[in-house]
Amino acid sequence: MHEAWRVDVLGSRISAVDAQEALRLIGMRLETGEGGYVCFTNVHAVVMGRQDAEFQRITNSSFLSVADGKPVYWTARTKGPVGHIPGPDFMRLVLERYPTRKHFFYGSTDAVLARLVERLRREIPGLQVAGSLSPPFRVLSDSEKSGHCAQIRNSGAEIIWVGLGAPKQERWMSEAALSLVPGILFGVGAAFDFHAAMIGRAPAVMRAWGFEWLHRLASEPRRLWRRYLTTNSLFLAYLVQELWRERGRSTPDSR
Repeated sequence: MHEAWRVDVLGSRISAVDAQEALRLIGMRLETGEGGYVCFTNVHAVVMGRQDAEFQRITNSSFLSVADGKPVYWTARTKGPVGHIPGPDFMRLVLERYPTRKHFFYGSTDAVLARLVERLRREIPGLQVAGSLSPPFRVLSDSEKSGHCAQIRNSGAEIIWVGLGAPKQERWMSEAALSLVPGILFGVGAAFDFHAAMIGRAPAVMRAWGFEWLHRLASEPRRLWRRYLTTNSLFLAYLVQELWRERGRSTPDSR
């Protein structure tokens, strides 16, 4: 087994790797055929894990759970050598490092997938695309899940990109991972839209200072305002609560 040690961020176990170490570990997994899945952990995922033990178990049971969001990275960085690894950026790194491995794209819509594959093939010479599949936007039956996994498995996919959004993509990867070995699954959320040029990324300076969420909020306010208001506030509240508890444990008994 080739895995990284982890640090704790409010119960979510974040892999202590930077992008280059993550690429190295993925390469080793591809060679051994162990399979597994990779989670990109942001504030939303940490807060969901805090409130949902099963979701936290899923992200903590991954092959890698990397620090996607800047607040998660800043918090994890105080506990170990954790790198900042945004899903869209890492997706591009993996595609460019392993273009001849067979890639499969699962999620989003047929229109986005078609544009995504067309752009990636044009921009990354020699990219091997095993296939793509847009599942229905509803709860899937067991037979549909089995059929989708069979289609992906029969394609010979070695790297499977999953763009269903959290927590749906993490739950799907956890269920599907064993049946898709030796494939490695990556839950990259909105990265399909970014690489298909359906949604613009935040300017580099906003990403560097941890304000990519603000750019996304401005782009999709009706869909995202409640999520960001709630999860960002809860993340800060949970951090303060944890710091307060740690301070209490470290304070000497004055008696």
